[in-house]
Amino acid sequence: TRAIDTHLSPVTWYHWSAFAVAAVSLSEGEGVCINLHTIIPASVTSFQCDPVDKESNLTLKWICPIGNNSGFSVKVFNDTWETAQEIPRCTEYQEETFKIGPFNYFSTYNVNITTLSNSKESAAVHIICKTSITDPPAPSYGPLVEAISHTSLSVKFSDFASVNGPLITYAVIIVTEASGCGSSKPELNSTYGDFKQKKTATYVTYIVDVGQANQSSLPSEIRTFTVNVGTGNKVRAYENGPLSPLHSYRARVAGFTRINFTENGKIAGECSYASFSPCSEQVPLPQDPGVIAGAVIGCLLAILAVVAVGGYIFWKRRRKDRRNTEMSFSPIKSKLIKVENFESYFKKQQADSNCGFAEEYEELRPAGVHQPKFAAELAENRGKNRYNNVLPYDISRVKLSAQSQAADDYINANYMPGYTSKKAFIAAQGPLPNTIDDFWRMIWEKNIYSIVMLTKCVEQARTKCEQYWPDKQSMSYGDIIVTMVSEIVLPEWTIRDFTVENANVSEIHTVRQFHFTSWPDHGVPETTDLLINFRHLVQEYNSQNPIDSPVLVHCSAGVGRTGTFIAIDRLIQQMEMENTVDVYGVVYDLRMHRPLMVQTEDQYVFLNQCVMDIIRSQKDKKADLIYQNMTAMAIYENFTPRPGFGKANGYHA
Repeated sequence: TRAIDTHLSPVTWYHWSAFAVAAVSLSEGEGVCINLHTIIPASVTSFQCDPVDKESNLTLKWICPIGNNSGFSVKVFNDTWETAQEIPRCTEYQEETFKIGPFNYFSTYNVNITTLSNSKESAAVHIICKTSITDPPAPSYGPLVEAISHTSLSVKFSDFASVNGPLITYAVIIVTEASGCGSSKPELNSTYGDFKQKKTATYVTYIVDVGQANQSSLPSEIRTFTVNVGTGNKVRAYENGPLSPLHSYRARVAGFTRINFTENGKIAGECSYASFSPCSEQVPLPQDPGVIAGAVIGCLLAILAVVAVGGYIFWKRRRKDRRNTEMSFSPIKSKLIKVENFESYFKKQQADSNCGFAEEYEELRPAGVHQPKFAAELAENRGKNRYNNVLPYDISRVKLSAQSQAADDYINANYMPGYTSKKAFIAAQGPLPNTIDDFWRMIWEKNIYSIVMLTKCVEQARTKCEQYWPDKQSMSYGDIIVTMVSEIVLPEWTIRDFTVENANVSEIHTVRQFHFTSWPDHGVPETTDLLINFRHLVQEYNSQNPIDSPVLVHCSAGVGRTGTFIAIDRLIQQMEMENTVDVYGVVYDLRMHRPLMVQTEDQYVFLNQCVMDIIRSQKDKKADLIYQNMTAMAIYENFTPRPGFGKANGYHA
């Protein structure tokens, strides 16, 4: 005889009794008793798994089975890997939750769970699970950026690695300051409009939807994307606006495995999964061809105008009153000497404690002194002059744009001739507290990109020049907004870069200040090679600037150290181009444009010594002094020293 009971619980002890039953339903004899135990535990029910946001873990859930259990065994595996973990027992019908991991992101796994009891296991329950996505790994290199025109550039980049999830979107970010390339994440809700309003220096210019981007035809190949920046198109809230000529830009790329947008179309960074590439190399944009063409046409028209009125001007010059502020310069006096004869001339003039040079310097004293200075002597302009005996001649003075009053065009500065241009330089006094705004207005209006400062602000406890530039925060000088973007301090000079912006127009340009800090007032530098090398540093940078941009040179009065610097620049070019030298003639010419240029006899002798040292260095076939001391130059943008530069003045090239 056999009986089957199908309603027993797993892993449970049961007590059984068997009796014989008569027809009248009464038992006969004693019953037989046995104890039985169900062996195989029951499997879990309602088994499921869920990914954990931005984690590589999985959350497992199930209902604890009926019957006794000693715990559970969870096995996670794929084709190449597996792991197992035991989980403590639970109570019947209770919902259990357990986090397991970590695993790889965005990966599929098989998960089995079995119930354990007295070394027995239930049948396994199997499900397939997938881990969450997260930020993609950041690439180790930045995009490739190239200038396309004076207002646009191209940004080329490759797919980010998709190990943490598929890349669905890329954002191209434009960086206008070095601070935007740090380790911190850039603001993803900054737009081109914010940049134009000066709210940010870093902004998102374009969004690439990967589903719409050009891709390689083979899925296994790495996709590349090219975005043209500055074309004016718009994606959501992000305008791809035009860039500014003669400015430099960097780019970086944000890659997204998940992206969310706000109601106004901006990226919601806190709800998106993204990483960022490093910044690209800095890329400068060229000048607007229209500006260049306009300048050429303007020059041609000016030449025609000069030819047309030449006869009239000649006649007019002969009839000018001595008080006419447009009088012509006196003929330039000259003592031209061939380079090969200069050493004997130098020795002759140097004899008897520089007696010959002293006589030459005395001959230069009256040069230009009778030229009128009416504008500088006006009552409303006297307070704009640092020294009463250093006033700009009317015929060569720099005129600013007149504003509310006619005297607003005055600043203590003169145009100075260089070797190839009548207005290669502007010689100016160091700004006073009340002339700093005019000083920056001159820099903007005269298109100046290089400033040469030859004095310290304070020397021997006396103020020689007001500090006219900001240290950290941007400052406004009238309508001109100035920001210092870098400062490099070296033993003999300091280099500072500024951005200069006119609040009335949407234009910005850069200005570099070369501050020579080792030149005493009324004195000369310690060695000639210091000034020669410093001059070459300025010339090398200025050669990259527009040809019509004068170099602004100032010290305290704007005549002694300023005149010496301008003179050595002209003399070096004269030796290189003509194989002749005319120290006397150059100083005479400078004094016809601004009084007291090369202010002391020592400075005049120093100029001749510079020429002598250059000639000797060439004669002895040594490294040319003009091109030594290049270490300081090598740290600046767009300049690589040529082969052969060595050590000079304590620096290594």
